Amino acid sequence: VQLQASGGGLVQAGGSLRLSCAVSGGTLGAYTVAWFRQAPGKEREYVAAVRRWSSTSFYADSVKGRFTISKDSAKNTVALLMNSLKPEDTAVYYCAASSSVITSSTTSPNAYYTWGQGTLVTVSS
Repeated sequence: VQLQASGGGLVQAGGSLRLSCAVSGGTLGAYTVAWFRQAPGKEREYVAAVRRWSSTSFYADSVKGRFTISKDSAKNTVALLMNSLKPEDTAVYYCAASSSVITSSTTSPNAYYTWGQGTLVTVSS
């Protein structure tokens, strides 16, 4: 399976962006898909995930209530809608896939074996 992330850009604090992860070479439903982010000088950080064969989703505490992950099986895409953006949300955002069933405690990048290229999100204050 291959992943391609898109939708990043520059937005003012309080604004919104919608990221998209296009999944190819496999059936979207068979994969748990997650979003991670990495700010300069920091480790890759878990953001959100949606479980395989389900719409069950999980979020990092830092984005809960502001970000929404969703999947469109007809289009084989997973979206991350980001509202009320803050400067600390500035990072390169990556989507990743795994064939594992995850729980709310599955936040390690090591749980995912396929990664898309990143898309840069910059939130200005």
